[in-house]
Amino acid sequence: MPGAPLPVVRQVSAGGVVYRRAAGGAEVAIVRVGPKGRWQLPKGIVDEGEKPDETALREVREEAGVEARIAAPLDVIEYWYVGDDRDRRRVRFHKFVHLFLLEYASGDVADHDHEVEEARWVSVEDATAMLSFESERKAMRQAAALVDVSRG
Repeated sequence: MPGAPLPVVRQVSAGGVVYRRAAGGAEVAIVRVGPKGRWQLPKGIVDEGEKPDETALREVREEAGVEARIAAPLDVIEYWYVGDDRDRRRVRFHKFVHLFLLEYASGDVADHDHEVEEARWVSVEDATAMLSFESERKAMRQAAALVDVSRG
C-alpha cells in the first residue's frame, strides 16, 4: 500500500584496518570492490553465532588474503540505507559496522577472494586518500594514532 513504511532490518558487519611494518613506515591493506570499484576496508556480514572480532579476522582473510591478530577495537559505524533483503523485499537496513585494528601475521594480498577486484598494501596516507567513505577514513586516522606510522 502506498505510503506504508518499509520494514526495518538490523544488519551487523565487521572488519578493519590491517597494518604491517615496512621500511618506509606502516602499511595497511585495502580492497577494491563492486561495480563502482570503490576502495574500502575489508569487512563483511557477521554470521549467526559469530562475534564481530571473529568476523573481522575471517573477512580480512577472505577479502585481503591475509591472516591477522586483533590489536584493538576502533569505531562502530552506524547508518541507515534502503535495499533489498534476501527475499528481494525493499527494506530499511539499520547497519552497524564494528571496526578493529588488526596486526598482520602472514599471507599475501594476492590471495583475496572473488568478491574483491584487487587488494593491496598502501601507506596510511595513501589509504586515507583512497578510501571511498569518510567513516572509514576516520577509522584509518584512529588506527594511525594507535600505530606509530613513521617507524619502519
